Amino acid sequence: MAYKIDADTCVGCGACEGSCPVSAISPKDDKYVIDAEKCIDCGACEGTCPVSAISQG
Repeated sequence: MAYKIDADTCVGCGACEGSCPVSAISPKDDKYVIDAEKCIDCGACEGTCPVSAISQG
């Protein structure tokens, strides 16, 4: 199951974007989103989020 970013918690820092090996994370409306179609469930992004906004969906 793909990871997801909680828009209410995300602070838009972008730390997660560079950690994704398949470029599934992109900015949207001053926050970041994960494309579930591209996400390979590796979890690399989860550990990089300073506000714990990323979880397995």
